[in-house]
Amino acid sequence: MPSYSFINIKTNKEWDDIMTIAEMEEYLSKNPHIRQVPKRMNIVAGVSGITYKNDQGFKEVLSKISEAHPQSALAQQYGKKSIKQVKTEQVIKKHRARQKSKTK
Repeated sequence: MPSYSFINIKTNKEWDDIMTIAEMEEYLSKNPHIRQVPKRMNIVAGVSGITYKNDQGFKEVLSKISEAHPQSALAQQYGKKSIKQVKTEQVIKKHRARQKSKTK
């Protein structure tokens, strides 16, 4: 059940009470000197952490972006690669390392 805050207009006394919406409406109609006090609400803007997961639609969008930009860091993580592409990248990486070591 929700918690409601009330104020007595005559005494200026404020308190919280737990009741259903129907009970709260009935209580306010029977007691015209009592008013409900609006309080700040807690709103969760986002959830992150270990249990947070992207949905399949977002993964598909990342996959399409990585296909359009095959040399990007996003493509390394989300791109679909054939065996030929993987082997080609390994050979290129190997030759770059050799060239780098020769220049030193």
